[in-house]
Amino acid sequence: MPIPMTVEGAEDLREELKHRKSVLRQEITQAIAEAREHGDLKENAEYHAAREQQGFNEGRIQEIEGKLADAQVIDIAKIPAGEKVIFGVTVTLVDVESDEETTYKIVGEDEADLKAGKISVMSPIARALIGKSVGDAVKVETPGGDREYEIDNVEHL
Repeated sequence: MPIPMTVEGAEDLREELKHRKSVLRQEITQAIAEAREHGDLKENAEYHAAREQQGFNEGRIQEIEGKLADAQVIDIAKIPAGEKVIFGVTVTLVDVESDEETTYKIVGEDEADLKAGKISVMSPIARALIGKSVGDAVKVETPGGDREYEIDNVEHL
């Protein structure tokens, strides 16, 4: 099943993959070689830690390669701008009760970073917003109770 991903998200994964394959692999291999020189491998904590690190790194490499293979990279810049909320747009919401403004970019699951204002397309807020347009009111179920927002702006950034 294709995994939606922004151009930036795919590029970030490619960069991480490149770093893990070229830099981290060599560092870990070097650490294993140095730990081997210390003698008995059964009681060699450095050796076991380096091997564990190697296993984690190789697992993450496989995970990234799988995600990139299944990725459906969506370039929002190539989609005609409109007022409808779709994957990849940056949407500004106004809380109907508090009049507080919030801005989110709707991204793939691996790209989500709430502190950076990026929410997963699978999040309750994004699912409630997809398909709606500027001016629409949207009710979102949150852990703190239902919230109502009005879509104030949609940007194709």
